[in-house]
Amino acid sequence: MDFKNLNIMWEKVSMYLFKEDTWIDLGTEVVKVVFILLLTALVVRVGKKVIARVFLMKQKSPLAYSERRQNTLLKLLQNVLSYVVYFTAILAILPTFGIDIKGLLAGAGIVGLAVGFGAQSLVKDVITGFFIVFEDQFAVGDQVQIGQANGIVQEIGLRTTKVKSYTGELHIIPNGSILVVINYSIYNSLALIDINVSAATDIQALEKNIGEFLQVLPSKYEELVKPPSFLGVQSFDASGIVVRIAAETIPTKQSAVAREVRRDLKEFLEQKGVKIS
Repeated sequence: MDFKNLNIMWEKVSMYLFKEDTWIDLGTEVVKVVFILLLTALVVRVGKKVIARVFLMKQKSPLAYSERRQNTLLKLLQNVLSYVVYFTAILAILPTFGIDIKGLLAGAGIVGLAVGFGAQSLVKDVITGFFIVFEDQFAVGDQVQIGQANGIVQEIGLRTTKVKSYTGELHIIPNGSILVVINYSIYNSLALIDINVSAATDIQALEKNIGEFLQVLPSKYEELVKPPSFLGVQSFDASGIVVRIAAETIPTKQSAVAREVRRDLKEFLEQKGVKIS
């Protein structure tokens, strides 16, 4: 090893490190980066609050208002704001590291063309996300099934859709991979309630009792659209008879209503002397 050259190199490094201007310049650049980052966080936070305030004012306007669509657009615009501000912040920080932004932007066309062939899935995700919002296929707060994901839509972004299942898992789905969506929140739901009674039960008396019970349910359950209907005997065998009730509810409330109706109907029929098998 050439110790003479090593000593010369060390002297140059030492002169650079212990030079006052070096630390002044370094401190200035650090302050610039920190200032840009703080300003970026502030702009994103204030911008999101402003967007939320605008949508809140729109809710109070006399014009037609769709909560589903407004929540979706709110999340989407907040995401777009974050992307734009963060991208601008990166462009502002790069010159502090000696990177020529003008040259970078000038070459973006050529680089974009090269990257475009490998980013087709990203473009597909963004375009699909746009049409999901534009066509109002589903919105934030809707209960949907997308592939194996079944739950509540938490967010619709430019690239992905987030669905939270009832057991807590968060499914992050690229928009471009969404082919078929089952939306349970658009139309009213139907709860089908089966009751097992003894084979010796008088069907006519049972129908009369259940009809009496069903008429009072709309005043008890606000989720019901109208009084439930007694459909009649669904099946029977030597062990008993299965009768079915149909109850139309507001979207996604059929399961909860069915559970409560079963409980109350069991108590009602037992008071009438009907044996539940």
